[in-house]
Amino acid sequence: MHLCWKITLMLTVLVCVSEQQGNYRRPTRVGVSCCREVSKARIPSDIKLIGYKHQNALAPCVDAIIFYTENEKYCSDPKARWVNHQLKGLKEIQD
Repeated sequence: MHLCWKITLMLTVLVCVSEQQGNYRRPTRVGVSCCREVSKARIPSDIKLIGYKHQNALAPCVDAIIFYTENEKYCSDPKARWVNHQLKGLKEIQD
C-alpha cells in the first residue's frame, strides 16, 4: 500500500509541475532597431537636434552617430567632417 501511495504522490507532483511550465510565456522578441547604414550628408540647419548617441558596429548594426530630433533619428557617418562640429553643445543620450 505504501508503494502505491508514493507513486500516486509522485505522479501528482509531476502533473502539477508540468502544468505550470506549460503556462510559462516567453518574453516577446524585440526587433533590431539600429542604423544599418549611414549618410555623410550634412543635416540641414533648420532641423533642431536634441541629442546624439554613438552606436558601435555589431552586425547588423554599423558604426554610426545617431542624431535625435523630437520625432526622428538620423544615422550619420562618424568619419564625416561635419559630425564633430555638430556634436558640440548636444547632450549624449544614454540607453
